[in-house]
Amino acid sequence: MMKFERLGQKLSELERVSSRNRMTELLAELVREVEVNEADVVAYLILGRLRPLYDSLEFGLAEKQVQKAVARVTEKDLGEVVSVYKKEGDLGEVVEGLLKSGPSRLTVVEVHKILERIAKESGAGSQERKLVGLASLLGDLDGLSAKYVVRIVLGKLRLGFSDKTLLDAVSWAYRGDKSAKSKLERVYQMRPDIGWLVKSVKEKGIDEVANKIEMELGVPISPMLCQRLKSSKAMIKKMGRVAVEPKFDGTRVQIHFRRGGKDWEVRTFTRNLEETSKMFPELKEMVLHVKADELVLDSEAVGIDPKTGKMMSFQMTITRKRKHGVANQAGKVPLKFFVFDVMYLDGKSLIDKTYEERRAILKDVIKDKDLLVVDDYWETDDPKKIRQMHERLLGEGLEGVIVKKLGSEYVPGRTGWRWVKMKEVEESHAKLSDTVDCVVMGYYRGRGKRAQFGIGAFLVGIKGGSGYVTVTKVGTGLTDELFRELKNRLDRLVVRERPSEYVIDKALEPDVYVEPELVVELAADEVTESPTHTAGLALRFPRLVKLRDDKSVDQITSLRELKEMRI
Repeated sequence: MMKFERLGQKLSELERVSSRNRMTELLAELVREVEVNEADVVAYLILGRLRPLYDSLEFGLAEKQVQKAVARVTEKDLGEVVSVYKKEGDLGEVVEGLLKSGPSRLTVVEVHKILERIAKESGAGSQERKLVGLASLLGDLDGLSAKYVVRIVLGKLRLGFSDKTLLDAVSWAYRGDKSAKSKLERVYQMRPDIGWLVKSVKEKGIDEVANKIEMELGVPISPMLCQRLKSSKAMIKKMGRVAVEPKFDGTRVQIHFRRGGKDWEVRTFTRNLEETSKMFPELKEMVLHVKADELVLDSEAVGIDPKTGKMMSFQMTITRKRKHGVANQAGKVPLKFFVFDVMYLDGKSLIDKTYEERRAILKDVIKDKDLLVVDDYWETDDPKKIRQMHERLLGEGLEGVIVKKLGSEYVPGRTGWRWVKMKEVEESHAKLSDTVDCVVMGYYRGRGKRAQFGIGAFLVGIKGGSGYVTVTKVGTGLTDELFRELKNRLDRLVVRERPSEYVIDKALEPDVYVEPELVVELAADEVTESPTHTAGLALRFPRLVKLRDDKSVDQITSLRELKEMRI
């Protein structure tokens, strides 16, 4: 069994590496080195987690509490710990420098169990029990190991690689190259549990795992995503005869239903696989609305104004996620779930069935339109009809249309030309045919009136290569309330140094860097060439459309996609 001290040494080696290929090789060595019964735990921990994305377990410890734990284990005054931290900017570095304990005998599995126990503490006095538990664990570790445990607890392990890099490493470990990457990605999209994947491959091999992967009720699959095309003519040319569906301004919800289940009856997940079951209490009534015992649906949840019956904006719908008192918020923002696909029915996966077959099944299993609404679709091979439908739906307050290839299967992720979106924001004066999803990389302190907010503009980027490249600064079109909200949320993501995956020209360096977590949707007039933005392109006259709490940074626009959007 691997000692945690050994894992700490491997993490330290990874932290010093900037080459993506070398990083992959080191991770491959680690994958080969760990034993089967600890492989899942190691995979979670090196990504700074305790469990898979869809089964998140948070520590619930504020930075001040962790500082107290460090002070307790190092036998230093809290003021001294805080003072050193202000200089270092990294609490992990602080505990490594101050801790005097010797070599650690704890295994990786033992440390993981202790961390899970700390995270699960709840109820009266739980914060003190968490603090005592963390201090005790740190005292049983060497300084280097304690450094990484503190970073994991604070959610700041970030070593510059992601799940996808680890998939590359698994391929490298067993094939000597990245030739198995596509197989492993398909497995991960079907079951997005990196720990299970690494453990299963070590036990059974890549081919057996890839050939036998199936959907599992209660475990989300990566949602099927849309590609972009500039025109309806291009859509027909690429896809032939298509189905045209309305695009709702809601939040994507994958619904898993199990009639009479003991542990759960309904589980829901966002497009980035976060479980949100508590966000939708109305789905407890789902048992009355479906003719099935087991079901997985793809839907868009849209808020409905209780006074007018009209659909509400995305920002109103998403308040379910951002506010406490969900039951009270449910009364203010009642929802309808516009269901557009079915992936699983009574023990059988449906993803290999055609679009038309899945649609027929969907219409049959949904009983009424009170809670779950099967949205309409229209078949055509005429680009003009796509455009007419798009303009009509925009006029009705929707986001336009989604165009889907008839006869296509449900394929997790964004692959091929099966689903294409046609969504224009501020169409009357915006030349760019679609919005761009970006990650906030940092912000600039405000001047004049904006000095009161502490933020005057923010820098955003998109995916480029193995990191993030800049495309624009945004500082106009935001309300005072939104500036305040941005500042509050970004302050929780502040880092002392520029993240290694950021590629930023010196002329654009922000006053404050933040971790790549907050996703924003932007509209712009056009995409132009840029000598200063590291994408080589820039958004002209950018405008913030909305904060995308339902999207992860893995789902932001790529440089390839932005190039394709140029007119």
